[in-house]
Amino acid sequence: MKKLFALLFFALLSSAHAGESEIRQSLQSRFSNIGKLEHVVKTPYAGLYEIVVGDQLLYTDAQGQYVFDGNIIEAKSRRDLSEERRRQLFAIEFDKLPLELAVKKVKGNGKRRLAFFSDPKCGFCKRLEKELVKVNDVTLYIFLYPIFQGSDELVRNVYCAKDPVKAWDDLMLNDIAPARAVCNTPTEKVLALGKKHRVTGTPNLIFGDGTQVPGYLPAEELEKHFNGTAGK
Repeated sequence: MKKLFALLFFALLSSAHAGESEIRQSLQSRFSNIGKLEHVVKTPYAGLYEIVVGDQLLYTDAQGQYVFDGNIIEAKSRRDLSEERRRQLFAIEFDKLPLELAVKKVKGNGKRRLAFFSDPKCGFCKRLEKELVKVNDVTLYIFLYPIFQGSDELVRNVYCAKDPVKAWDDLMLNDIAPARAVCNTPTEKVLALGKKHRVTGTPNLIFGDGTQVPGYLPAEELEKHFNGTAGK
């Protein structure tokens, strides 16, 4: 990604004083392999323009001379404006997720909801599972997402186990591999779902309000998202 930022920097440097459409055209024509440039939009603060490339929110100045990768904080209120914007841009309609493809785990009353993409060989996914042990009253929908080498067989064995929830917990919390099992799995559909929502790494979290958070969160941060106080 650092290489991508460097490419974006030089592309924008060569298009000084460019407007939204000019910046878009410049990037797409020079670097068609970076994928779809979602939009270039002027922000209401500091004269900056926001650029969305894949799942990345970036900024450029009004002259198109620099690209910024980071968060914009409103000093007076300490609001993280970038985080708020990411939630808007990358929100997912939770009720439209194909939850039948996930391993479902109910904890306590299950009123709160969290879906996430996870790979059994992902170290941060295992750390997330240990944090989720501390969280109660939530229904978890785990999309088994084999993107690490050698994960396919583990995912299949979990899906095909007599008790997939126990098999997953044993694997992620106790490092006990599931017994070999064979059945039809939804893996291809889950991979397609991840691609649709630009999931490029694991874990990738989707909260009940549609907020998407790529990466691991400790229990206290998970609770903030459940309570709607994240970033405040």
